[in-house]
Amino acid sequence: MAVGSSFATRWRLLAVVCLSLGFALQVDAVDVYTPSELFVENGTKARLPCTFKSSEVVSSKASVSWNYMGDGKNPSAILYYLSGQSYPGSDPLFKDRVTWAGDFNKKDASIYIENVQFRDNGTYTCDVKNPPDIAGLPGTIVLRVVAKEHLPVFTPGVVAGIAIGSVAAFLLLVALIVFVVCMTVNSEKDYSGTAESLMPPVKQIPKKSSPDTQGLVKSIPTGSHQGPIIYAQLDHSGGQASDQIIKSESVVYADIRKN
Repeated sequence: MAVGSSFATRWRLLAVVCLSLGFALQVDAVDVYTPSELFVENGTKARLPCTFKSSEVVSSKASVSWNYMGDGKNPSAILYYLSGQSYPGSDPLFKDRVTWAGDFNKKDASIYIENVQFRDNGTYTCDVKNPPDIAGLPGTIVLRVVAKEHLPVFTPGVVAGIAIGSVAAFLLLVALIVFVVCMTVNSEKDYSGTAESLMPPVKQIPKKSSPDTQGLVKSIPTGSHQGPIIYAQLDHSGGQASDQIIKSESVVYADIRKN
């Protein structure tokens, strides 16, 4: 009996472990997003941003827990949010200074801290639960309260905005240049095609034959086949030797025709 009882107990424990593992595998994590560092001017109202992403629809069971941990101090709760209501934490340092600034419909879990002081420097955590999404790490913000003259000129958000704006402006400039080039090329093609269509066809003027050849051509009967024509020059120098021809004329020396 003792052996059977021990065997049954082991099977029960194994079944519990399997069920627990199965439940754990079905649980999804909530992704929480916060800036890693935040600079705030002393004596002003600070907004600690916190957003989250969940695979489940945000329900009334969703909750947020904000905690603060100063240098050398243990974490302490400064605000709870549950069922549409915010509740103050237990840390007296933040009494009546922390308020809810989020919107669950927009998956925003941010808070405000009124009249921040140098003593508020430290690490703040935003922990969001949206059952059954209960796993995941909280978001962490390192708050640095400084004097106005010590505020950084360019915060990480401003730097990111400038970088995004610069890239967008560059892409827009490239697109504009490509557009202008394409329009110019198309305009040149259209102009050349229009010019060609407007130019009248060039008429070739027939060449006139010389008077000497006109009479010769007319004297040839139509339909006859003309053989070769031999031309010669007549020297009128009077039989005297001369290096220069005084007068010469072209005559038909022989005209051989075939009928």
